[in-house]
Amino acid sequence: MSTISDTIQNILEEESCSRIIISKPSKKTNEFRKIDIQNKEKSFQIAKYTQKQVFHENVAGKDLPQRVEELTINEGFRQINLFTTDHEFIALLSKKGDMNLKKRTLKCDEKQCVATTHNREKNYIISEGQQAPPLVDMGVFTKDGRVVKSMYDKFRQINRFLEILDDEIKELKTDSLNIIDFGCGKSYLTFVVYYYLTQIRHIKANIIGLDLKADVIKKCNQAAEKYGYDTLHFELGDINGYKAPFDVDMVITLHACDTATDYALYNAINWNAKMIFSVPCCQHELNKKIHSEELALLTKYGIIKERFAALATDAIRGNLLEYSGYKTQLLEFIDFAHTPKNILIRAVKKPVTAKGTREKALAEVERLMKEFGTDQTLYNLLMEDKEN
Repeated sequence: MSTISDTIQNILEEESCSRIIISKPSKKTNEFRKIDIQNKEKSFQIAKYTQKQVFHENVAGKDLPQRVEELTINEGFRQINLFTTDHEFIALLSKKGDMNLKKRTLKCDEKQCVATTHNREKNYIISEGQQAPPLVDMGVFTKDGRVVKSMYDKFRQINRFLEILDDEIKELKTDSLNIIDFGCGKSYLTFVVYYYLTQIRHIKANIIGLDLKADVIKKCNQAAEKYGYDTLHFELGDINGYKAPFDVDMVITLHACDTATDYALYNAINWNAKMIFSVPCCQHELNKKIHSEELALLTKYGIIKERFAALATDAIRGNLLEYSGYKTQLLEFIDFAHTPKNILIRAVKKPVTAKGTREKALAEVERLMKEFGTDQTLYNLLMEDKEN
């Protein structure tokens, strides 16, 4: 009787494997619910899903047949689906260990589906199949961890935000982070960030969400208690003048309206936060003030003036963060209302090495403001501190 490894080896000698799914655990108490193996060209990536987490490992192609057999037998699974370019091989295992192998030819739409699934999953931090309670309550996941079809755009947007965070967090050598989320609102992303840090990155996250709406704060605290998120709390308070109860490592501010973003960035700078992630919203301040004789074309048409003012506002903020010692990037980010792409500011505290870098960043801000006869809240706050 052929073993699992022999069977897979024989298939791989004839066809190229794109994906393997190991499923149907024999007992409800099994640690893993399913195992998904993807061909990553240089190796195969194995994703092992529990109720709440996913664990990854990589295996070379030559070792794949034996590893699949070990995972199937040791974890007590009863089914293996192996996909190639043209076929699906289905191996059903009996309680006695006997194997029944079936082969079927994939239809054209099924080939596309396998390829699309592979492409869309390969970079996602929270993958389909994970048990993330906040995403279930948001309606993004079903109870068994599948993405609701109508919510796939939001699923991608959430992962996009986590990717932007992960680019920095994966390089950190720390087991805990203190985080302030200004203007948290209903806190959908706050809960997702907590899940990502604690369940995926295994970092202890102390997070405080701050908002002005008492009913929202109450519901968020109830949800945190429901999920068992013991170090996630929500408080009623204003961004301006907020006193953090701990040394702040990260500040998140999503869609804080107009100058509220400036006060959040100002607080983050004063706290010497290591990381800042900000999605500004409703940049009205400069739109009301800017004017220019030389560049009147940029302020002549209302819609052009509005968009230019918003872009100029975030350019000023980016430079002022650089002036304050942060390596700053302005990245495209899609918000949850499916509106056009907007900007996310990612700022990471870094030692300034190039001579004159801070002074140049500040001078660029001052020249822009002079040309358009305006000032800006974050600039005013920082300059007041400089004078005092």
